Amino acid sequence: MPKNIYFLSDFHLGAPDYASSLEREKLIAGFLHSIKDDASEIFVVGDIFDFWYEYRKVVPKGYVRLLGQLAGLTDAGIPIHFFVGNHDMWMKDYFQQELNIPVYYEPKEFVRNGKKFLIGHGDGLGPGDHGYKRLKKIFRNPVCKWLFGILPPLAGMGLANYLSRRSRVKTGSTEEVFLGEDKEWLITYCKEVLKKENFDFFVFGHRHLPIDHRLTSTSRYINLGDWISYYTYAVFDGEDIKLTSFRGKEEKIIRNW
Repeated sequence: MPKNIYFLSDFHLGAPDYASSLEREKLIAGFLHSIKDDASEIFVVGDIFDFWYEYRKVVPKGYVRLLGQLAGLTDAGIPIHFFVGNHDMWMKDYFQQELNIPVYYEPKEFVRNGKKFLIGHGDGLGPGDHGYKRLKKIFRNPVCKWLFGILPPLAGMGLANYLSRRSRVKTGSTEEVFLGEDKEWLITYCKEVLKKENFDFFVFGHRHLPIDHRLTSTSRYINLGDWISYYTYAVFDGEDIKLTSFRGKEEKIIRNW
C-alpha cells in the first residue's frame, strides 16, 4: 500500500515560555506518533527550536518528547530530513549522530515518484531583506560560531533567548497577512528559479503563514505555516501535495489557484 511523505516546519520550541512550549511539543510528538504507520518519509523544514546551539559536550535542555519521537521514527526505518532555519542554524552533528537525520543548510532538490521538489527553510531567499542576509553570513561564519561557543552555556543561551525574543517582537503579526503575489518574496524567488529550471513543488517554511499558491500550470509554491497558530503540514501522496491543519484551521490556509 502506498505511503505518504510529510512536510512540516516552524515549531519554535522554547518560545514564548516553558509551559506553552511544552504543550506544543506534546502536540507535535503526538502528531508524529500518529503518522508512523503512514509515513514513508518526513521533511522537517527548519525552526524546530526557537534557538539551538551545540556545544562540544552540551546541547540545549529539554525537547526529549520530540527528539524521542524522531529517534523512534528513524529507528523504524522512516527517513527524516532536517533543514536548518534562522533560529536553529547552529547545528553541528548531533542530529546526524544521535538521530540518524541528515541536516541541510541550503535548499535542496529531491525527486519523488517523478515529481521534482525544491525544499528549504526559506530565510534569506528572494529580493530585499539585505540586513538579514548580511547577518546570516556573519552567523554562519565558523569564527562567529566558535566565538559564541567559548561563552559559558548559561551566558550563551541567555543571550540567544534575548535575541530570539527581539526577533519575534520586531516581526510582530505582519507574517500572518498574505501580501499579494508581487510582494511575497518567496513567490518572487520561485518565479526566478522557474526561469532556469522547472519544479513541480517548492516547499518552504519561515513565513509562518500556510500558503498553497499556483505559480504555473505545472508548478506550485507551498509554505508550511507553523505549529504556533495554524498547526499546518503538507502531505504528498505520490501524485499531489495537500496542505492541511492538524487542528482544523483549514479556513486559515491561503489557497490561490
